[in-house]
Amino acid sequence: MVVGLAVVCAGLLVGCARPTGDFGRAAPSVLHDEILPTIGASRAAADGEPVSDFNLTDQEREMHDRVWRFLIAPHTRDWFYDTAVEWQRTRLAGTVDTQFLADRYYATLRSTQFQSSRVRYRKVENDIVIDIATLPTTFAAICRVIEVDRQRAIAVGNVALGRPDGREQVAARKWENQEKIAWFTRALDYRYTSYSLALDRLLVETPHEEARAVDAQLAMLEPWVLRAKAGDFCLSATGGNVFKDSGHPSRYETYVAPVEIPTIRK
Repeated sequence: MVVGLAVVCAGLLVGCARPTGDFGRAAPSVLHDEILPTIGASRAAADGEPVSDFNLTDQEREMHDRVWRFLIAPHTRDWFYDTAVEWQRTRLAGTVDTQFLADRYYATLRSTQFQSSRVRYRKVENDIVIDIATLPTTFAAICRVIEVDRQRAIAVGNVALGRPDGREQVAARKWENQEKIAWFTRALDYRYTSYSLALDRLLVETPHEEARAVDAQLAMLEPWVLRAKAGDFCLSATGGNVFKDSGHPSRYETYVAPVEIPTIRK
């Protein structure tokens, strides 16, 4: 039965990423918000994955909304495998994001016609700036969900008249939340790697001074990636700033800006 539903769902979802609304936010959709997740949960349970039937808390909904923006790239023509992401999000498929190739972002940049080759650098810079701007609230949302899971673990041990399967449900929801957080971490790292690879290749193909601004933004994004990998999502009360003890050497330590040689007219 589950296999049959998955086949039907595959027909519905081929080439169909989750719809987006204003500012790249997920748009409401019965198919993507109700039908596909229900079928996906059946698939996951049949494969032995934990599946919780707990209602989502407000904190969990906010985390899902904020994390989703990093799982896809509606502004750049599926370089982020948007359709595959939707399969994974709805649990119709297992973990597929580990197979994503980081050169797709550069390929999209290269195939897009810009009025100037310098604009490609500005495009990369702008994409990184937008990512960095939304990271503090995303980290804060993840932190609140981690706290919810901690409170559930305490409550299930102290409530005498709770659900008979309360412990299993609490464990299943914590597993689901941890999987989503781990996915976000991989997605953030994938973005950083994609941007870095694109900058390196642009430096070879069309070297310009604008590359320095991109490199500076990458240096600002890197601490967030390292912090996510360390599982440190609960920011301090100092405004969410992230500090690092030392950074990697800039790729410009050995970079020499190109010199434009004037054409000599005869």
